[in-house]
Amino acid sequence: MRERVRDWGSRLRPAVRVRARAGWDAGMTTAEYAVGTVAAVAFAAVLYKVVTSGMVADAMSGLVRRALRAGF
Repeated sequence: MRERVRDWGSRLRPAVRVRARAGWDAGMTTAEYAVGTVAAVAFAAVLYKVVTSGMVADAMSGLVRRALRAGF
């Protein structure tokens, strides 16, 4: 198994070096993180608005009340 991993690594290493020298995808991870962060913040804002709306807040408080009154 180790030999297979070493063989795979020895074949992959030159390709990684070529890509690193060529500067392919330079800065791409930063842009992807930025887009992901913006999407997460937007989703959190929508979720916050939905959860704090009157109808959902009433439903959640009713659910908690029923759970606390349930006999164990």
